[in-house]
Amino acid sequence: MTTAIKEFEVEESLDHFQAGSYSPYLFFSSEEWAHFRADTPLTLTLDEVHRLRSLDDPIDLAEVRRIYLSLSRLLSAHVESSQLLSKQRNRFLSTNVEKTPFIIGIAGSVAVGKSTTARILKELLARWPSSPKVDLVTTDGFLYPNAELIRENRLHRKGFPESYNTGSLLRFLSAIKAGQPNVKAPLYSHLTYDVLPDEHRIIDRPDILIFEGINVLQSRDLPRDGKIVPMVSDFFDFSIYIDADETLIHNWYVKRFMKLRQTAFRDPNSYFHRYASISETEALTIAEGLWANINLINLRENILPTRPRADLILRKGENHLIEQVALRKL
Repeated sequence: MTTAIKEFEVEESLDHFQAGSYSPYLFFSSEEWAHFRADTPLTLTLDEVHRLRSLDDPIDLAEVRRIYLSLSRLLSAHVESSQLLSKQRNRFLSTNVEKTPFIIGIAGSVAVGKSTTARILKELLARWPSSPKVDLVTTDGFLYPNAELIRENRLHRKGFPESYNTGSLLRFLSAIKAGQPNVKAPLYSHLTYDVLPDEHRIIDRPDILIFEGINVLQSRDLPRDGKIVPMVSDFFDFSIYIDADETLIHNWYVKRFMKLRQTAFRDPNSYFHRYASISETEALTIAEGLWANINLINLRENILPTRPRADLILRKGENHLIEQVALRKL
């Protein structure tokens, strides 16, 4: 058997593993997934959805019904099961440890709609009959300040794994998972494109924490000596990856950049203010360069490889709406 034939058979078997009977996921069309909402009530109004969605995200009440009500019901089951397991463990260990926050990680490329998903879920989960306390934190605040990235010649790598203060990320999640009160989460300004020095918000023992960022499912090399080396995702109870074809994400990114020239970039305090006054042709060239030289590389090298680590994958189509849902088998 030639090497070429062997390689073909390996590739074919891997494709079968991803989509066939050996896949660790169950796959559903958006219509199939919508049936799982059962009697879950719609607690959001159209005005609220418009307020929660990001620029150019077309999500509406129909999409909330199709996708997010079923997801809310699924997460409710996971949270209840987690709380039950916590009580059983207390009995087993003869301890009285209070329940710890249920942490949901949301990952995916820039411009794919992570922020909208996170905000919609936060509102839906907080409106369960039990009225849980739900907080949302993004990883932007854990980026190194621009001054430090410039000093290390890494500003062009902003958003890559090495641009985050991993130690600070892990300490934050560890404190949250330990049930500590009044944990500080650093803040970030998309206007100034930088961490806000000495500014933070307080996260005080939520029932549920949604933790959103492009690289939250990132893994790392395992130590040869077997020492414990935690990863951010080690603290997650459930993880979601927002997925789409690379070409679509590219188009969404460029379209968003061009629209921001007419909105946020016009603010004189905006880090990107200089792009508001250049010609459309120049702006398009810059947007394409930022995509090709930074965001596409990050997607291929760091973000997309984490997709198989998610518990749930929401696959978007050309209209920016969910077309397929993949749920990891238990």
